[in-house]
Amino acid sequence: MWHTGQPIPTNIITGFLGTGKTTAILELLKRRPAGERWSVFVNEYGMVSIDDVLMESKSQDVQIQELAGGCFCCSTSAMMDTVLMQFIRRTKPDRLLIEPSGAGHPARVIDALRGERFRQALDLRATICLVDPKDYENPRVTNSEGFHDQIQMSDVVAINWTDKRERSQIDRCKTWIEQFDPPKLLIAETQHGYLNPEWLDLAGTVVRPPLFPHAHSVAHDHDESHTAATVSLQPPTSEDLVVLKSPIEPGRPMRLENEGGGQRACGWIFSPNECFDREQLFDYLAALNPVQRVKGIFHCDDDWWMINRSGSTITVRESAYRRDSRVEIITNEATPIWTDVEKVMLQFRS
Repeated sequence: MWHTGQPIPTNIITGFLGTGKTTAILELLKRRPAGERWSVFVNEYGMVSIDDVLMESKSQDVQIQELAGGCFCCSTSAMMDTVLMQFIRRTKPDRLLIEPSGAGHPARVIDALRGERFRQALDLRATICLVDPKDYENPRVTNSEGFHDQIQMSDVVAINWTDKRERSQIDRCKTWIEQFDPPKLLIAETQHGYLNPEWLDLAGTVVRPPLFPHAHSVAHDHDESHTAATVSLQPPTSEDLVVLKSPIEPGRPMRLENEGGGQRACGWIFSPNECFDREQLFDYLAALNPVQRVKGIFHCDDDWWMINRSGSTITVRESAYRRDSRVEIITNEATPIWTDVEKVMLQFRS
């Protein structure tokens, strides 16, 4: 469509941390029409790129780019417009999917896509928000203005995890969502992140003003600390946010920290030459608390493996990724002891 000058159909897939956004996008990619080129632009809160690795769907017809290091609404906002436009020009998609950080407020990205720079290039269609019913009754989540506006500014709300939650909890959450104004085009129940591709193009989308327009407008603070290689931030023209100026030495992983909005993230990149005892390492990451998210790829003694943890829900599978071991951990603990976590992980090298 790009070469014809027609605006590219574009959808925002939003939702709080752990609601299943990445899984939902993977499911949509499986159902894209034959011959169509789709591009996925991902914003990750942490400094270490993980989501584009987890998707593992790069091909001639599916291109993925991740902008790590904060949220579109604040700390990466200055980079977003430039990186996104370059990504569109390079990949020339027939459809664009955008996944903002689960910690972010959606107003910034929606305003940008409707603004002068993207108005002629993109056709912003239905914004879809995934919701975990248990979040509706979790004060840590419901006290977040971003959580409310992720739902408020969405055209479609997909209540996910319905196979794991009590019926009464799902019903209470749905009743609450029905009270948002303007009403949603659709409130659906789903499992395993399944989104019907027809929802992407539902007619009747309207401008949905945020309930908290100034929420999350103050930039996050970033602590770009590290324990090994020298690090610099890439200019907006590059693929990855983090550049290694020197190789990572075994036993001295690069560590990148990021905090803001009541959340703290830490990511590690390990030497490609290191190998881990999968059972011990994954047992440790599965039990680590208090933790909201764990996403990682590790070179283990029996192959390369991915771990994806949201709360107490954990997914483990083999991975085709082969470049280096890396992990990102997000917590709302006031003083996370990242140095201790690093020391323990290094103990599980085989």
